[in-house]
Amino acid sequence: MAFDRFNALIQEYDMIPPGAKVLCAVSGGADSVCLLHMLSQRKDISLAAAHFNHQLRGEESDRDEAFVRKLCEAWHIPCEIGGGDVAAETKARKQGIEETARQMRYAFLHETAEALGGALIATAHNADDNAETILFNLIRGTGLHGLTGIAPMRGNLIRPLLNCSRQDIEEYLQVHDLPHVEDSSNTDETYSRNRIRHQVIPVLQEINSKAIEHIGSTVRQLSEIDQAIEAQARKYTKQVTVQNGRLEFPFFNYRCVPSELLSRMLLQLLDKLGTGRKDISAEHLRALQYMMMHSRYRYESRMDLPHGVVARCYWNTLILESRPQKWTELQLIAHFPVRWGNYTLILLDQPDGNGLSIRAPAEPSAAVTVGPCPPAQRLTLSGSNGARTIKRLCLDKGIGLTERDTLPAFFVDGRLAAVWPLGVDLEFQPENGKDRRFIQIQHTEENGK
Repeated sequence: MAFDRFNALIQEYDMIPPGAKVLCAVSGGADSVCLLHMLSQRKDISLAAAHFNHQLRGEESDRDEAFVRKLCEAWHIPCEIGGGDVAAETKARKQGIEETARQMRYAFLHETAEALGGALIATAHNADDNAETILFNLIRGTGLHGLTGIAPMRGNLIRPLLNCSRQDIEEYLQVHDLPHVEDSSNTDETYSRNRIRHQVIPVLQEINSKAIEHIGSTVRQLSEIDQAIEAQARKYTKQVTVQNGRLEFPFFNYRCVPSELLSRMLLQLLDKLGTGRKDISAEHLRALQYMMMHSRYRYESRMDLPHGVVARCYWNTLILESRPQKWTELQLIAHFPVRWGNYTLILLDQPDGNGLSIRAPAEPSAAVTVGPCPPAQRLTLSGSNGARTIKRLCLDKGIGLTERDTLPAFFVDGRLAAVWPLGVDLEFQPENGKDRRFIQIQHTEENGK
Protein backbone atom coordinates (compact mmCIF):
# COMPACT_ATOMS: atom_id res chain seq x y z
CA MET A 1 0.00 0.00 0.00
CA ALA A 2 2.81 2.42 0.87
CA PHE A 3 4.50 1.92 -2.49
CA ASP A 4 1.21 2.52 -4.34
CA ARG A 5 0.65 5.78 -2.45
CA PHE A 6 4.26 6.76 -3.08
CA ASN A 7 3.83 6.27 -6.84
CA ALA A 8 0.41 7.95 -6.89
CA LEU A 9 1.76 11.16 -5.31
CA ILE A 10 4.74 11.23 -7.68
CA GLN A 11 2.42 10.92 -10.67
CA GLU A 12 -0.06 13.50 -9.35
CA TYR A 13 2.60 16.18 -9.01
CA ASP A 14 4.95 14.90 -11.71
CA MET A 15 7.62 14.97 -9.00
CA ILE A 16 10.33 12.84 -10.58
CA PRO A 17 10.46 12.86 -14.38
CA PRO A 18 12.45 10.12 -16.14
CA GLY A 19 16.17 10.87 -16.19
CA ALA A 20 16.00 13.10 -13.10
CA LYS A 21 18.81 13.34 -10.57
CA VAL A 22 17.51 12.72 -7.05
CA LEU A 23 19.35 13.30 -3.77
CA CYS A 24 17.64 11.43 -0.94
CA ALA A 25 18.14 12.78 2.59
CA VAL A 26 18.83 9.75 4.79
CA SER A 27 19.04 9.97 8.58
CA GLY A 28 19.04 6.20 9.02
CA GLY A 29 15.58 6.18 10.58
CA ALA A 30 12.61 4.15 9.35
CA ASP A 31 11.12 6.87 7.14
CA SER A 32 14.28 7.77 5.25
CA VAL A 33 15.33 4.13 4.77
CA CYS A 34 11.88 3.40 3.35
CA LEU A 35 12.15 6.37 0.97
CA LEU A 36 15.65 5.43 -0.19
CA HIS A 37 14.54 1.85 -0.88
CA MET A 38 11.47 2.99 -2.84
CA LEU A 39 13.52 5.43 -4.91
CA SER A 40 16.07 2.72 -5.62
CA GLN A 41 13.33 0.79 -7.44
CA ARG A 42 13.25 3.54 -10.05
CA LYS A 43 15.76 2.49 -12.71
CA ASP A 44 15.15 5.58 -14.85
CA ILE A 45 16.66 8.10 -12.41
CA SER A 46 20.11 8.93 -11.07
CA LEU A 47 19.95 8.37 -7.30
CA ALA A 48 22.33 9.51 -4.54
CA ALA A 49 21.99 9.72 -0.75
CA ALA A 50 23.02 12.42 1.71
CA HIS A 51 23.48 12.22 5.48
CA PHE A 52 24.13 15.13 7.84
CA ASN A 53 25.71 14.42 11.24
CA HIS A 54 24.40 17.01 13.72
CA GLN A 55 26.92 15.93 16.38
CA LEU A 56 24.27 16.26 19.08
CA ARG A 57 24.06 12.69 20.41
CA GLY A 58 27.71 11.69 20.69
CA GLU A 59 28.33 8.04 19.81
CA GLU A 60 24.73 7.64 18.63
CA SER A 61 25.22 10.32 15.97
CA ASP A 62 28.38 8.57 14.77
CA ARG A 63 26.51 5.25 14.78
CA ASP A 64 23.82 6.73 12.50
CA GLU A 65 26.44 8.02 10.08
CA ALA A 66 28.20 4.65 9.96
CA PHE A 67 24.86 2.88 9.40
CA VAL A 68 23.97 5.10 6.42
CA ARG A 69 27.43 4.60 4.90
CA LYS A 70 27.14 0.83 5.21
CA LEU A 71 23.57 0.74 3.89
CA CYS A 72 24.43 2.80 0.81
CA GLU A 73 27.48 0.64 0.11
CA ALA A 74 25.30 -2.49 0.30
CA TRP A 75 22.72 -0.98 -2.06
CA HIS A 76 25.37 0.52 -4.37
CA ILE A 77 24.05 4.06 -3.92
CA PRO A 78 26.54 6.98 -3.87
CA CYS A 79 26.45 8.71 -0.49
CA GLU A 80 27.53 12.22 0.53
CA ILE A 81 28.27 12.83 4.23
CA GLY A 82 28.20 16.21 5.91
CA GLY A 83 28.21 17.42 9.48
CA GLY A 84 28.57 20.34 11.84
CA ASP A 85 28.59 21.33 15.49
CA VAL A 86 24.94 22.31 15.81
CA ALA A 87 25.18 23.04 19.55
CA ALA A 88 27.99 25.56 19.07
CA GLU A 89 26.27 27.13 16.07
CA THR A 90 23.04 27.46 18.06
CA LYS A 91 24.82 29.64 20.61
CA ALA A 92 26.45 31.70 17.87
CA ARG A 93 23.14 32.29 16.08
CA LYS A 94 21.21 32.81 19.34
CA GLN A 95 18.23 30.72 18.24
CA GLY A 96 16.62 27.35 18.96
CA ILE A 97 18.62 24.18 18.48
CA GLU A 98 15.96 22.57 16.25
CA GLU A 99 15.88 25.60 13.96
CA THR A 100 19.68 25.69 13.75
CA ALA A 101 19.85 21.97 12.98
CA ARG A 102 17.26 22.34 10.24
CA GLN A 103 19.06 25.32 8.68
CA MET A 104 22.44 23.58 8.68
CA ARG A 105 20.99 20.33 7.33
CA TYR A 106 19.15 22.00 4.47
CA ALA A 107 22.13 24.17 3.61
CA PHE A 108 24.17 20.97 3.23
CA LEU A 109 21.46 19.31 1.15
CA HIS A 110 21.13 22.27 -1.22
CA GLU A 111 24.90 22.57 -1.66
CA THR A 112 25.18 18.84 -2.38
CA ALA A 113 22.26 18.89 -4.82
CA GLU A 114 23.83 21.80 -6.69
CA ALA A 115 27.17 19.99 -6.84
CA LEU A 116 25.36 17.01 -8.39
CA GLY A 117 24.12 19.20 -11.21
CA GLY A 118 20.84 20.49 -9.80
CA ALA A 119 19.39 17.35 -8.26
CA LEU A 120 15.95 17.13 -6.69
CA ILE A 121 16.09 16.79 -2.89
CA ALA A 122 13.78 14.07 -1.54
CA THR A 123 12.92 14.13 2.16
CA ALA A 124 10.95 11.48 4.05
CA HIS A 125 8.16 13.60 5.55
CA ASN A 126 5.05 11.46 5.89
CA ALA A 127 1.33 11.87 6.62
CA ASP A 128 1.87 11.68 10.39
CA ASP A 129 4.51 14.41 10.19
CA ASN A 130 2.00 16.52 8.28
CA ALA A 131 -0.71 16.00 10.89
CA GLU A 132 1.71 16.84 13.70
CA THR A 133 2.72 20.03 11.88
CA ILE A 134 -0.93 21.07 11.49
CA LEU A 135 -1.68 20.47 15.17
CA PHE A 136 1.50 22.22 16.26
CA ASN A 137 0.67 25.30 14.16
CA LEU A 138 -2.94 25.28 15.34
CA ILE A 139 -1.93 25.19 19.00
CA ARG A 140 0.77 27.83 18.54
CA GLY A 141 -1.57 30.12 16.61
CA THR A 142 -1.57 30.41 12.84
CA GLY A 143 -3.38 31.74 9.82
CA LEU A 144 -4.78 29.80 6.92
CA HIS A 145 -1.37 29.19 5.34
CA GLY A 146 -0.14 27.54 8.54
CA LEU A 147 -2.95 25.00 8.23
CA THR A 148 -1.86 23.86 4.77
CA GLY A 149 0.86 21.71 6.29
CA ILE A 150 3.95 20.44 4.51
CA ALA A 151 3.95 21.06 0.77
CA PRO A 152 4.48 17.97 -1.44
CA MET A 153 6.82 20.09 -3.58
CA ARG A 154 8.62 23.39 -3.03
CA GLY A 155 11.32 24.43 -5.43
CA ASN A 156 13.64 21.44 -5.82
CA LEU A 157 12.36 19.85 -2.59
CA ILE A 158 10.02 16.85 -2.96
CA ARG A 159 8.22 14.74 -0.33
CA PRO A 160 7.11 11.50 -2.03
CA LEU A 161 6.01 9.84 1.25
CA LEU A 162 3.59 12.59 2.25
CA ASN A 163 0.56 10.36 1.56
CA CYS A 164 2.01 7.44 3.54
CA SER A 165 1.27 7.03 7.24
CA ARG A 166 3.90 5.94 9.73
CA GLN A 167 2.08 2.61 9.98
CA ASP A 168 2.31 2.19 6.18
CA ILE A 169 6.06 2.79 6.38
CA GLU A 170 6.59 0.33 9.24
CA GLU A 171 4.67 -2.36 7.34
CA TYR A 172 6.80 -1.70 4.24
CA LEU A 173 10.00 -2.15 6.26
CA GLN A 174 8.73 -5.44 7.66
CA VAL A 175 7.67 -6.79 4.28
CA HIS A 176 11.05 -5.99 2.73
CA ASP A 177 13.05 -6.81 5.90
CA LEU A 178 14.80 -3.42 5.87
CA PRO A 179 17.07 -2.36 8.75
CA HIS A 180 17.02 1.09 10.34
CA VAL A 181 18.24 2.90 13.44
CA GLU A 182 16.22 4.66 16.14
CA ASP A 183 16.95 8.26 17.13
CA SER A 184 16.69 8.46 20.93
CA SER A 185 15.75 12.16 20.71
CA ASN A 186 12.45 11.12 19.10
CA THR A 187 11.30 9.85 22.51
CA ASP A 188 12.30 13.05 24.35
CA GLU A 189 8.97 14.64 25.25
CA THR A 190 10.51 17.95 26.23
CA TYR A 191 10.10 18.65 22.51
CA SER A 192 6.53 19.79 21.76
CA ARG A 193 6.36 17.80 18.53
CA ASN A 194 7.26 14.57 20.33
CA ARG A 195 4.48 15.13 22.87
CA ILE A 196 2.01 15.64 20.03
CA ARG A 197 3.35 12.47 18.37
CA HIS A 198 3.27 10.25 21.45
CA GLN A 199 0.35 11.69 23.43
CA VAL A 200 -2.04 13.58 21.14
CA ILE A 201 -2.00 11.57 17.89
CA PRO A 202 -2.71 8.20 19.62
CA VAL A 203 -5.79 9.69 21.33
CA LEU A 204 -7.08 11.04 18.00
CA GLN A 205 -6.59 7.62 16.42
CA GLU A 206 -8.52 6.01 19.28
CA ILE A 207 -11.42 8.34 18.50
CA ASN A 208 -11.11 7.64 14.77
CA SER A 209 -8.61 5.22 13.28
CA LYS A 210 -8.56 7.30 10.09
CA ALA A 211 -7.70 10.55 11.90
CA ILE A 212 -4.41 11.01 10.03
CA GLU A 213 -6.06 10.33 6.68
CA HIS A 214 -8.87 12.81 7.41
CA ILE A 215 -6.45 15.52 8.52
CA GLY A 216 -4.56 15.00 5.27
CA SER A 217 -7.78 15.33 3.26
CA THR A 218 -8.67 18.58 5.00
CA VAL A 219 -5.16 19.89 4.41
CA ARG A 220 -5.57 19.33 0.68
CA GLN A 221 -8.78 21.37 0.65
CA LEU A 222 -7.21 24.17 2.69
CA SER A 223 -4.21 24.16 0.37
CA GLU A 224 -6.46 24.72 -2.63
CA ILE A 225 -8.18 27.63 -0.87
CA ASP A 226 -4.82 29.04 0.19
CA GLN A 227 -3.48 28.87 -3.37
CA ALA A 228 -6.60 30.63 -4.65
CA ILE A 229 -6.14 33.46 -2.14
CA GLU A 230 -2.46 33.73 -3.05
CA ALA A 231 -3.36 34.02 -6.74
CA GLN A 232 -6.09 36.60 -6.08
CA ALA A 233 -3.75 38.71 -3.94
CA ARG A 234 -1.11 38.61 -6.66
CA LYS A 235 -3.49 40.42 -9.01
CA TYR A 236 -3.29 43.47 -6.74
CA THR A 237 0.43 43.38 -6.00
CA LYS A 238 1.98 42.32 -9.29
CA GLN A 239 2.38 45.92 -10.51
CA VAL A 240 4.23 47.08 -7.39
CA THR A 241 7.94 47.66 -7.92
CA VAL A 242 10.81 48.13 -5.50
CA GLN A 243 13.39 50.89 -5.89
CA ASN A 244 16.34 51.37 -3.55
CA GLY A 245 14.83 49.23 -0.81
CA ARG A 246 11.45 51.01 -0.92
CA LEU A 247 8.00 50.24 -2.32
CA GLU A 248 4.77 52.23 -2.32
CA PHE A 249 1.34 50.63 -2.30
CA PRO A 250 -1.76 52.85 -2.71
CA PHE A 251 -4.48 51.19 -0.66
CA PHE A 252 -7.47 53.55 -0.82
CA ASN A 253 -9.46 51.10 -2.96
CA TYR A 254 -8.70 48.13 -0.69
CA ARG A 255 -10.40 49.25 2.52
CA CYS A 256 -13.23 46.76 1.91
CA VAL A 257 -10.98 43.87 0.92
CA PRO A 258 -11.44 40.85 3.25
CA SER A 259 -8.82 40.63 5.97
CA GLU A 260 -7.33 37.33 4.78
CA LEU A 261 -6.83 38.68 1.26
CA LEU A 262 -5.32 41.93 2.52
CA SER A 263 -2.97 39.99 4.82
CA ARG A 264 -1.79 37.93 1.87
CA MET A 265 -1.23 41.10 -0.17
CA LEU A 266 0.94 42.49 2.63
CA LEU A 267 2.99 39.28 2.78
CA GLN A 268 3.53 39.42 -0.98
CA LEU A 269 4.73 43.02 -0.67
CA LEU A 270 7.29 41.88 1.90
CA ASP A 271 8.36 39.16 -0.54
CA LYS A 272 8.86 41.82 -3.20
CA LEU A 273 10.85 43.94 -0.76
CA GLY A 274 13.22 41.00 -0.35
CA THR A 275 12.83 40.54 3.42
CA GLY A 276 10.22 37.79 3.10
CA ARG A 277 7.51 36.53 5.45
CA LYS A 278 9.61 34.91 8.15
CA ASP A 279 8.80 36.16 11.67
CA ILE A 280 5.82 38.20 10.40
CA SER A 281 3.10 37.27 12.88
CA ALA A 282 -0.67 37.64 12.77
CA GLU A 283 -0.26 40.51 15.24
CA HIS A 284 2.02 42.34 12.80
CA LEU A 285 -0.50 41.91 10.00
CA ARG A 286 -3.41 43.07 12.16
CA ALA A 287 -1.47 46.15 13.25
CA LEU A 288 -0.56 46.96 9.64
CA GLN A 289 -4.18 46.68 8.57
CA TYR A 290 -5.32 48.83 11.47
CA MET A 291 -2.75 51.46 10.57
CA MET A 292 -3.90 51.43 6.94
CA MET A 293 -7.62 51.58 7.74
CA HIS A 294 -7.22 54.45 10.22
CA SER A 295 -4.48 56.46 8.53
CA ARG A 296 -5.10 60.18 8.32
CA TYR A 297 -4.21 62.56 5.54
CA ARG A 298 -2.39 64.96 7.79
CA TYR A 299 -0.29 62.56 9.82
CA GLU A 300 2.21 59.86 9.04
CA SER A 301 1.75 56.66 11.04
CA ARG A 302 4.63 54.27 11.38
CA MET A 303 5.62 50.90 12.81
CA ASP A 304 8.67 48.65 12.81
CA LEU A 305 8.59 45.12 11.41
CA PRO A 306 11.09 42.25 11.73
CA HIS A 307 14.31 42.29 9.73
CA GLY A 308 14.66 46.07 9.83
CA VAL A 309 11.56 46.83 7.75
CA VAL A 310 9.84 50.16 8.38
CA ALA A 311 6.14 50.48 7.47
CA ARG A 312 4.62 53.95 7.06
CA CYS A 313 1.18 55.16 6.00
CA TYR A 314 0.66 58.58 4.51
CA TRP A 315 -2.03 59.90 2.15
CA ASN A 316 -3.61 56.47 1.63
CA THR A 317 -0.27 54.96 0.66
CA LEU A 318 1.56 52.18 2.47
CA ILE A 319 5.33 52.61 2.24
CA LEU A 320 7.61 49.67 3.10
CA GLU A 321 11.32 50.35 3.40
CA SER A 322 14.22 48.11 4.27
CA ARG A 323 16.68 50.96 4.85
CA PRO A 324 16.95 53.38 7.84
CA GLN A 325 14.62 56.38 7.70
CA LYS A 326 14.67 59.79 9.33
CA TRP A 327 12.16 60.03 12.18
CA THR A 328 9.21 62.38 11.61
CA GLU A 329 5.74 62.76 13.10
CA LEU A 330 4.18 59.32 13.61
CA GLN A 331 0.76 58.15 14.73
CA LEU A 332 0.69 55.84 17.75
CA ILE A 333 -1.30 52.61 17.41
CA ALA A 334 -2.98 51.26 20.53
CA HIS A 335 -1.08 48.40 22.20
CA PHE A 336 1.61 48.21 19.52
CA PRO A 337 5.23 49.25 20.30
CA VAL A 338 6.66 52.02 18.14
CA ARG A 339 10.31 53.02 18.04
CA TRP A 340 10.89 56.77 17.87
CA GLY A 341 14.50 57.90 18.22
CA ASN A 342 15.89 56.37 21.39
CA TYR A 343 12.44 55.61 22.77
CA THR A 344 9.97 52.74 22.59
CA LEU A 345 6.39 54.01 22.92
CA ILE A 346 3.16 52.11 23.51
CA LEU A 347 -0.30 53.70 23.61
CA LEU A 348 -2.35 52.00 26.36
CA ASP A 349 -5.74 52.36 28.02
CA GLN A 350 -4.39 52.13 31.57
CA PRO A 351 -1.12 53.25 33.24
CA ASP A 352 1.64 50.66 33.11
CA GLY A 353 5.24 51.57 33.93
CA ASN A 354 6.85 54.92 33.13
CA GLY A 355 5.03 57.36 30.92
CA LEU A 356 2.36 60.04 30.61
CA SER A 357 -1.41 60.04 31.03
CA ILE A 358 -3.22 62.33 28.61
CA ARG A 359 -6.85 63.10 27.79
CA ALA A 360 -7.72 61.85 24.33
CA PRO A 361 -10.84 60.03 23.09
CA ALA A 362 -10.28 56.40 22.15
CA GLU A 363 -9.09 55.69 18.62
CA PRO A 364 -10.06 56.33 15.93
CA SER A 365 -11.86 59.42 17.32
CA ALA A 366 -8.59 61.20 18.08
CA ALA A 367 -5.16 60.74 16.56
CA VAL A 368 -2.33 60.56 19.11
CA THR A 369 0.98 61.27 17.41
CA VAL A 370 4.61 61.66 18.40
CA GLY A 371 7.00 64.05 16.76
CA PRO A 372 10.10 66.20 17.27
CA CYS A 373 10.06 68.60 20.19
CA PRO A 374 8.82 72.07 18.98
CA PRO A 375 10.91 74.57 21.01
CA ALA A 376 8.76 77.61 20.22
CA GLN A 377 5.43 76.06 21.23
CA ARG A 378 4.09 76.41 24.75
CA LEU A 379 2.94 74.14 27.53
CA THR A 380 0.91 75.09 30.60
CA LEU A 381 2.05 72.67 33.27
CA SER A 382 0.44 71.99 36.63
CA GLY A 383 1.69 74.41 39.27
CA SER A 384 3.21 76.85 36.76
CA ASN A 385 2.39 80.54 36.30
CA GLY A 386 0.93 80.35 32.79
CA ALA A 387 2.23 78.92 29.55
CA ARG A 388 5.94 78.70 28.84
CA THR A 389 7.84 77.70 25.71
CA ILE A 390 9.42 74.31 25.45
CA LYS A 391 12.75 76.06 25.02
CA ARG A 392 12.36 77.89 28.38
CA LEU A 393 11.10 74.79 30.20
CA CYS A 394 14.13 72.82 29.00
CA LEU A 395 16.51 75.58 30.06
CA ASP A 396 14.92 75.63 33.52
CA LYS A 397 15.49 71.88 33.84
CA GLY A 398 19.05 72.03 32.51
CA ILE A 399 18.20 70.16 29.32
CA GLY A 400 20.66 71.16 26.58
CA LEU A 401 19.90 71.75 22.91
CA THR A 402 21.16 68.34 21.74
CA GLU A 403 19.09 66.43 24.28
CA ARG A 404 16.05 68.67 23.71
CA ASP A 405 15.94 67.76 20.03
CA THR A 406 15.66 64.06 20.94
CA LEU A 407 12.68 64.48 23.32
CA PRO A 408 9.36 63.06 22.09
CA ALA A 409 6.47 65.51 21.87
CA PHE A 410 2.92 64.16 21.85
CA PHE A 411 0.00 65.65 19.96
CA VAL A 412 -3.75 65.00 20.04
CA ASP A 413 -5.31 65.80 16.68
CA GLY A 414 -2.36 68.03 15.88
CA ARG A 415 -2.37 70.00 19.14
CA LEU A 416 0.60 69.79 21.48
CA ALA A 417 -0.48 67.81 24.55
CA ALA A 418 2.77 66.80 26.29
CA VAL A 419 6.54 66.57 26.07
CA TRP A 420 8.53 63.86 27.79
CA PRO A 421 9.84 64.32 30.45
CA LEU A 422 8.53 67.88 30.92
CA GLY A 423 4.90 66.97 31.49
CA VAL A 424 1.32 67.23 30.21
CA ASP A 425 -0.45 70.47 29.29
CA LEU A 426 -3.33 71.33 31.68
CA GLU A 427 -5.82 71.19 28.82
CA PHE A 428 -4.93 67.54 28.23
CA GLN A 429 -4.80 66.42 31.86
CA PRO A 430 -7.26 63.51 32.34
CA GLU A 431 -10.33 64.35 34.43
CA ASN A 432 -11.60 61.53 36.67
CA GLY A 433 -10.23 58.98 34.24
CA LYS A 434 -12.45 60.21 31.40
CA ASP A 435 -10.91 59.68 27.95
CA ARG A 436 -7.68 58.71 29.66
CA ARG A 437 -4.90 57.28 27.49
CA PHE A 438 -1.49 56.28 28.79
CA ILE A 439 1.71 56.47 26.75
CA GLN A 440 4.26 54.01 28.09
CA ILE A 441 7.76 55.35 27.49
CA GLN A 442 11.00 53.37 27.60
CA HIS A 443 14.39 54.86 26.87
CA THR A 444 15.92 52.12 24.74
CA GLU A 445 19.53 53.02 25.47
CA GLU A 446 18.85 52.48 29.16
CA ASN A 447 17.42 49.04 28.34
CA GLY A 448 20.49 48.07 26.34
CA LYS A 449 18.53 47.77 23.13
